[in-house]
Amino acid sequence: MRLSQRLSRVAPSATLTLAAKAKAMKAAGQDVVSLTAGEPDFATAPHIIAAIHRSLDRGDTTYTAVGGVPELREAIAAHHSRDGVKYTAEEVVVSTGAKQSLYNAMQCLLDPGDKGVVIAPFWLSYADMIRVAGGEVEIVETDEASDFLAAPDRLDAALAGARVVILNSPSNPSGALYSAARMSALADVIREHPDVVVIADEIYDRFVYGDAAYVSILDVAPDLAERTLLVNGCSKTYAMTGLRIGWACGPKPLVGALTRLQGQSTSNASSPMQQGALAALTGDQTPVEEMVRAFDIRRRFVVGRLQAIPGVTCFEPSGAFYVLPNLSSYVGRTLPDGSPIEDTFPITAHLLHDHGLVVVPGGPFGAPNHIRLSFAADMEQLTKGLDRLRDALVAFG
Repeated sequence: MRLSQRLSRVAPSATLTLAAKAKAMKAAGQDVVSLTAGEPDFATAPHIIAAIHRSLDRGDTTYTAVGGVPELREAIAAHHSRDGVKYTAEEVVVSTGAKQSLYNAMQCLLDPGDKGVVIAPFWLSYADMIRVAGGEVEIVETDEASDFLAAPDRLDAALAGARVVILNSPSNPSGALYSAARMSALADVIREHPDVVVIADEIYDRFVYGDAAYVSILDVAPDLAERTLLVNGCSKTYAMTGLRIGWACGPKPLVGALTRLQGQSTSNASSPMQQGALAALTGDQTPVEEMVRAFDIRRRFVVGRLQAIPGVTCFEPSGAFYVLPNLSSYVGRTLPDGSPIEDTFPITAHLLHDHGLVVVPGGPFGAPNHIRLSFAADMEQLTKGLDRLRDALVAFG
């Protein structure tokens, strides 16, 4: 069977592939620790589940408006409004997860050959979403020395002739967080490129630790609202990954285009899950605060353990729930079986097959000498997984 050419531009999701592999190994009775998926290990709050049950009990099982029920869109608009930027329900579209909002945005904004700019390390789906829309990817490189933050001059060079730029703060996979001053510097650069649309992926905005504070580009540059699309959702903040509710807020013409495209793909997001999302946004936020406190404890534990492994350096994230340890000192060596280590792919394969530890290689994120670990796992699993990682690396000699 002949498949479309566009599919050849898309790679399977490394994180989902490895998570599925871990589940299959566990189902086969193997002792496996998986630190792969970006999925909180907390239960969805009872008041959210109760709202979904009530929705089902009253028969909310029919179609809604493609863009979402009015009360949820109004709640989302209020949630993201701020000084200088006031959203209305007409400037919101609810989707089947934030991932769908991002995908739809690329389809609506990019023509073949258009350039999309991403900042490395980046969530691996960004690049493939740009490519499947026919676009070309330009990467702004960063490193640990720069705290994985984009330098304004590098962003300026990348934006020449670009159509979209994706800003993700806090970042998956690095946990990097832009301060108000640094975000303002990026906004100054973006103003010099009036044809560029900003896609602000704010899915981790509540996962911020220590003295750090979350800053949206629209907090420091409300004048960019007419060419900025904010993307967010319930999956991370409210531990609702499988319930698939996300959204986008932005100028009416762009939101209208996303809604029109969605009308020819999935139509509306699940009716009962929209009611759960409404309860999440407007209800008790204590479960979120408790989860963030627990993640902060895990974050400091994981970073400390990683930094104690010989040859490993690890940037301390200020947000999200990932760490991106640097294994550069192991690249160029050989595995115990004599296989060469050219990047972290063979290391992660060795960890999986010989140590029962699943982590994600950094290559698909634009960080080939790193691995990504999620600390959205309980302390027992984190301890066991870090023990296995240490033992495996030390055995390399």
